[in-house]
Amino acid sequence: MRLGVLDVGSNTVHLLVVDAHRGAPPVPQSSTKSVLRLMRYLEPSGEISDEGVQAVLTAVREAAEHAEGAGIDELLPFATSALREAPNGQEVLDLVESETGVGLQVLSGEEEARITFLAVRRWYGWSAGQMLLLDIGGGSLEIAAGGEEDPDVAVSVPLGAGRSTIGFLHDDPPTSKQTDALREHAAGVLKKAVKQLADVGRPEHVVGSSKTIRSLARLAGSVAEGVGGQDRRLLSLDQVEDWVPRLAKMPADARPALPGITQDRTFQIVAGGIVLAETMKAFGVRELEVSPWALREGLILRYLDRLG
Repeated sequence: MRLGVLDVGSNTVHLLVVDAHRGAPPVPQSSTKSVLRLMRYLEPSGEISDEGVQAVLTAVREAAEHAEGAGIDELLPFATSALREAPNGQEVLDLVESETGVGLQVLSGEEEARITFLAVRRWYGWSAGQMLLLDIGGGSLEIAAGGEEDPDVAVSVPLGAGRSTIGFLHDDPPTSKQTDALREHAAGVLKKAVKQLADVGRPEHVVGSSKTIRSLARLAGSVAEGVGGQDRRLLSLDQVEDWVPRLAKMPADARPALPGITQDRTFQIVAGGIVLAETMKAFGVRELEVSPWALREGLILRYLDRLG
């Protein structure tokens, strides 16, 4: 079965086409991405501007055309925090469906956390034991923990890399006062999340997912040998805190010269790194392992599970 997963996120619109069936990992066939950076189109009221609506329409239309050309059997289209939280989000969703024929499913933050946790659990297996998942998106940070496929606790907090950049890092490169303010804000927001996960127990395995974390890991992380000789990418708190101040001193257009920093993440990688560092400190995490699977793979796995 050929499936397409269309992810309309805060930063990008990404279509992943895979061949998949139950009992086997999905095999990627093609991928196409448009840089959206939807947070820059938010009005003071929180509504998505007319220009932003047109950007969404164009990106979804192009992705739908690619999906049709790829010969998919089923399209799984979804949207996350930017459209979920905008006061005119439903109007935008209705317009997208009427103009492109794509009916986007809006995931709650908790659903994002649970579905991503499913993907990470399947990737690492039962031997990973009690797991803690950290996933930094453009608009929100998802945290989940538990010992089974469905986490015991799943929470979403408004600490996405794009949101944090727009809210705090107003200059390019940001000032030390701005980065310090974001650190303080993130630490305060995370206190409630730590309390929510307090009864879950100490994790045996801590995993980070999302492009922000993968980018930082490629830049600063370590590599260890995994099962079957496959490399495992690791990222420590010390490495994050070493690299983020250096990134913060560079203008955004210079960062893609570094390994792992892509054009679509260069504007928000500093904020993402600050949020990751504060999250790791809040939960007492010194090192995490970076998962190649995240939300899109989780949606594929859930779809296959529901086929029976």
